[in-house]
Amino acid sequence: MTAPTARRRVVEWVDGVSRAHEDRLIAEEPLEIRISAPGASARRLGVTMRTPGHDFELAAGLVLSEGVVAGHEAISGIAYCTDADLTEEQRFNVVTVALASEPARTWQERSLRATSACGVCGTDSLDEVDDLVSQLPERAPAGDAWEPAALAALPTLLRRHQRHFDRTGGAHAAGLFGRDGTVVVVREDVGRHNAVDKAVGHALLHDVRTDGLALCTSGRIGFEIVQKAAVAGVSAVVGVGAPTTLAARLCDRASVTLAGFARDGRVVVYADPTQAS
Repeated sequence: MTAPTARRRVVEWVDGVSRAHEDRLIAEEPLEIRISAPGASARRLGVTMRTPGHDFELAAGLVLSEGVVAGHEAISGIAYCTDADLTEEQRFNVVTVALASEPARTWQERSLRATSACGVCGTDSLDEVDDLVSQLPERAPAGDAWEPAALAALPTLLRRHQRHFDRTGGAHAAGLFGRDGTVVVVREDVGRHNAVDKAVGHALLHDVRTDGLALCTSGRIGFEIVQKAAVAGVSAVVGVGAPTTLAARLCDRASVTLAGFARDGRVVVYADPTQAS
């Protein structure tokens, strides 16, 4: 089973001084949840992105919230899947909830839309999650590396344009920025994935070239954020919080600079393990 955290080499910049060291990322992996009832084969409820650990509790909570069961007595067992066609890694990313009787509510396979934070909507198999990464064209690293000071400054620039947050305290933000700090666009939304979509959509509709730009987001950096940024063609993703393991792997493949904990003159840049010495 995947560990809940993973080691990663980083370079931390604080007020212009760099320090290379090892850090840890929170793990992010897909979990497919299946339901089996007496006399029927297992059916997929959906796929959610999660940090491995307490998977059976997660599955139980989801089947309850989805109305599939009305109480714990309706569950006769929960186990990891042992399908022969699953890889060793996938076996711990598939959980089957066995019901003691017929489900309290029927569902469509694509009805579940739970993720680690409202993204990857419509992803209903582990293979589809893998395809989001594998089908993305590999890109050569950008010719000019981002200066750490420029990355560290982006959240402050983003914050200056968060009018909805100032008024409500309940809005996330995402923005596209040039290397010199030029603000291309900043958008806000109650969901940070929606804010990213709005910013990227602005660039698309206004024919703005995104190669060489950075996407800065007001929260942590999950797989869904990086996937959107990589498809949009930006060269860097910056967040005030931490990235996940899956986000880092996608940045490696897409040759996107990944930076977290960017604030107050500090930024942590996550090295590609295939390039790090």
